[in-house]
Amino acid sequence: MATLQTVKPLYRGIVPPLVTPLVDRDKLDYVGTQRLLEHVIKGGVHGVFILGTTGEAPSLSYRLRREFIKLVSETVDHRVPVFVGVTDTSLVESLRLAESAKDSGADAVVLSTPYYFPAGQTELIQYIADIVQEVPLPMMLYNMPSLTKVWFEIDTLRSLAQHREIIGVKDSSGDMKYFQQMLSLKEVRPDWSMFIGPEHLTAEAIAMGGDGGVNGGANIYPQLFVDLYNAAMTQKSQQVEVLSQRVNRLQQIYSVGKYASRFIKATKCALSINGICSDHMAEPFNHFMPPQRAEVSDILSRM
Repeated sequence: MATLQTVKPLYRGIVPPLVTPLVDRDKLDYVGTQRLLEHVIKGGVHGVFILGTTGEAPSLSYRLRREFIKLVSETVDHRVPVFVGVTDTSLVESLRLAESAKDSGADAVVLSTPYYFPAGQTELIQYIADIVQEVPLPMMLYNMPSLTKVWFEIDTLRSLAQHREIIGVKDSSGDMKYFQQMLSLKEVRPDWSMFIGPEHLTAEAIAMGGDGGVNGGANIYPQLFVDLYNAAMTQKSQQVEVLSQRVNRLQQIYSVGKYASRFIKATKCALSINGICSDHMAEPFNHFMPPQRAEVSDILSRM
């Protein structure tokens, strides 16, 4: 029988939260999506996460989300795991998206707290308990309090650890004290995968015992983040320092523009500049105009 020390998480590494390439309202950039997937897989990523925050999921129609799930799953063709975001204000719609993910051959679903109406922790525990009974794939929880207004509190995660269908947590809070507390749950679920969202914290998170990063910058420079992950896992401190400096230089693109949407705009803009996919945004957002695009281009040229 396996001991706690020998049980390993099912998933580890760098899993880019994929942008959703678009060419128009409610219309996918098929060629761009395929090019992007080949780009990140060639870069050595350990999986892809679609329909998350970077993927603009709440702004996309359910029809387009299902089309995107199918396109990504077919293009990836089981070369790396595919994680599908199913967060929604409606439990029924989350379940329908999960069914689409299962039918398309995805590997797992990712669920954050329902947004708009803030749920209490007792309500959240019951909500997750209900949904895991019907979701047809393993499920990863996603802590994104800045957008959903609700945290997965540590005691809540401890309670939810009893559900074997839950395989881990992605934390995008940026609170490393919280992340450290989250890692303590490996005492009860050593098989849980613990991922960090903010890319500048990836090396620190791995040094603390985390399992990898769901890093938006890995859309642009997948090999950089894979190299950083490998260096952090093997405790090559000098290499970690050099690669972390490159990651920090990349962070400058996220300061371009003045709206909160600039993080996604900058990522799509960089991909467009590098000839990978369109930078069209889901409404109500617009892509960067020429002055901002020139700023991003300048930062990339100095990478």
